[in-house]
Amino acid sequence: MTNAADRRQALLAEYENIKSRQLNLDLTRGKPATAQLDLSNALDGILNGDYRCADGTDARNYGGGLGIPEARQFAADYLETHPSQVMVGGNSSLQIMYQYVANAMLNGLQGAESAWQNEAKGSERIKFLCPAPGYDRHFSICEALNIEMIPVRMNEQGPNMDEVEQLLSQDPLIKGIWCVPKYANPNGVVYADEVVDRFARLGTIAGANFRIMWDNAYAEHHLSDEPPQLANLLELSDKYGTLDNAIVIGSTSKITFAGAGMAFVASSEANIKQFAEYLGISTIGPDKVNQLRHVRFLKDMTGLRALMQEHRKILQPKFELVLKHLREGLSGKTINNKALGSWTEPAGGYFILFDTQPGLAGRVVELCAAAGVKLTPAGSTWPYKKDPANTNIRLAPSFPSLKEIDEAMQVFVLCVELATLEASESAGN
Repeated sequence: MTNAADRRQALLAEYENIKSRQLNLDLTRGKPATAQLDLSNALDGILNGDYRCADGTDARNYGGGLGIPEARQFAADYLETHPSQVMVGGNSSLQIMYQYVANAMLNGLQGAESAWQNEAKGSERIKFLCPAPGYDRHFSICEALNIEMIPVRMNEQGPNMDEVEQLLSQDPLIKGIWCVPKYANPNGVVYADEVVDRFARLGTIAGANFRIMWDNAYAEHHLSDEPPQLANLLELSDKYGTLDNAIVIGSTSKITFAGAGMAFVASSEANIKQFAEYLGISTIGPDKVNQLRHVRFLKDMTGLRALMQEHRKILQPKFELVLKHLREGLSGKTINNKALGSWTEPAGGYFILFDTQPGLAGRVVELCAAAGVKLTPAGSTWPYKKDPANTNIRLAPSFPSLKEIDEAMQVFVLCVELATLEASESAGN
């Protein structure tokens, strides 16, 4: 037998031994660990019977569709804009994004005649640009609303803006683009200043009522002492007269309680007014008590950043352990003169993106699952779950313990090498 065949047999024996241990490990989703949630336990009881907001209103009552004043100020500071351009809602930024796109699709952003669906004739469909690899839940919104998705390649600077601008200039049915501009899900890219500047000018070439869905979910989720800065889309859009096109979203979902935080959105005052009126049909106001307790707990951006340093103490060792296994298990190894894989080393966010040799991501995920390690399904980082090269695997190390990560990554590294050797042998190499 060849050396490669010997190595494959040795890996198979190790793999079968791992399967016999009946592991149950999960690296699928970027959830905060219990220790991170514990950092915000002081939220409970912090109001101590004082429900008065800054303007004297009672947070327990109806009303306040735009959010309480102090929460709007907090969100404005977070999103680097003005309180008049901000609305604070419930706990879910994903819900805000779905509601905004559904409103634009069905009801229109400037009256019923402006509804996106009215522009699609016959078999035509409204379309969204989807930088890929990207966030699977963004893509799910498009699928739920029958919006056609057009993948746009990501690079180290952000989306390929030449491609974005060309597509927009040619097709007025493209009504939006999804973005995670800082520590992008899943590859950790921070959009370059030039890219953000070009985004701010897209409204000058796009069709009517085009929207940039700027999901800045990880704005303060740093893993380095000198985090990269992201240019201010709202400020640049105001400069170019395209503020209506920018929809900037954030939340405290991975800062305080993931299921009980507060989410916020910023745009032009006209956009915020229209969106609040739309939401007012289905609700008489958000959970203002939760907003008030968040502001009392976090206080301001200084307080938030101090809390995020505590998150970093929990998260950074987990990311470092994943990277340690990748480096020690795969760096320098080749099969057919090609590296076994490549991966990102993000400065923040919640994910590491691993790329196998072409065509092997699905097999690696399958092998890991059979050995008791759950990974996000291959293809999830692409529209319609179709990764054209079948290489992307998203690793989410935030929730498991260090011990669980250590065990899971031993399995992962083994499965990458085993899948690559299998493919090489099948190809007759």
